[in-house]
Amino acid sequence: MGCFFSRRRKPAQGSQQQQAAAAAAAGAGQDAAAGEEKAPPQYSWDQRAKIDPKDYTFSGLKDETVGRLPGKVAGQQFVIQDCENCSIYIFDHSAMITIDDCVNCQIFLGPIKGSVFFRGCKDCKCIVACQQFRTRDCRKLEVFLCCATQPIIESSTGMKFGCFQYYYPELALQFKDAGLSIFNNTWSNIHDFTPVSGENNWGLLPENAVVQDYVPLPSSEELKAVRISTDATRSIIPITRGRRQKSSDESCLAVFFAGDYTTANARKLIDEMTGKGFQLVQTKEVSMKAEDGHRVFQQCAAEFIPLLEKGPVVALEFNGDGAVEGCRSTVNDVFSGTKVFVSESKASASQDVDNFYNFADMQMGM
Repeated sequence: MGCFFSRRRKPAQGSQQQQAAAAAAAGAGQDAAAGEEKAPPQYSWDQRAKIDPKDYTFSGLKDETVGRLPGKVAGQQFVIQDCENCSIYIFDHSAMITIDDCVNCQIFLGPIKGSVFFRGCKDCKCIVACQQFRTRDCRKLEVFLCCATQPIIESSTGMKFGCFQYYYPELALQFKDAGLSIFNNTWSNIHDFTPVSGENNWGLLPENAVVQDYVPLPSSEELKAVRISTDATRSIIPITRGRRQKSSDESCLAVFFAGDYTTANARKLIDEMTGKGFQLVQTKEVSMKAEDGHRVFQQCAAEFIPLLEKGPVVALEFNGDGAVEGCRSTVNDVFSGTKVFVSESKASASQDVDNFYNFADMQMGM
């Protein structure tokens, strides 16, 4: 037997080039794959615009008029500090605002989703809308306020409060963006954390106080673009008497139930009743359960409880001689196709008001 040995054939030169190219391509693919594997993952928060704190701060200013136009703050936090003799306007909604060591300033703050905290400020005049309001170590602040919860002052003296009164076209939407109801305003229900025996650290501004006398409209050309009105009839927040002494021993409760026109209907009734000389004492927007309805509406509960499932109710307290009859006739004339709870008589109205607002205060932790 014999063995046959054959010599290995050399590949053609073109074939060698093809193999080399294929190997190079494979290597490049592996490198690219490795590069892809090493690339860090991208998250949505990585792609957000970077926030520059300087855009949300006014610090160390003197004798200046400054502000932010609607859309420029857009729910961010804001800081105001060490300003003197300044006019400051935040025409937008924000998350939270702190105001530290400001002297003799006029300040407007649009709706604040959380808290506003004044510290070490004196001789300032302000218009503020917020969820929580607090001051510490302040002196002589005069504030037109809308606050959803009980305002708190601490180690502060000479504080004066009035009801928020302001309008510009973007303000209503800013209240919604901040999660604030225009009907929840406890501006006069102040809690003094550090009371002094025999002294009163706070009081109320005069009923006839003119907002522009305290916080003038902005003078800079840029801020003049905001179409502002301080007319009480145009105010986004209904003007209430709060804890001022009532002019009559007769009040009336009116309650609107959730629907497409609840806010518009409530505002219409306010216009009608105040136009007839009755006073709006307080307003509230709050959710109710069936058991709450039984307690508040009592013998009328069966009629109104099914409506509570649709959403929050809006309640209004009016005061003045003949308030019950005036409110009932207005509701019958203007809202004939709408379900509205109205106190039935002067005798029952006082209890209606107490039942509802005692419930609402407990519901909102007041």
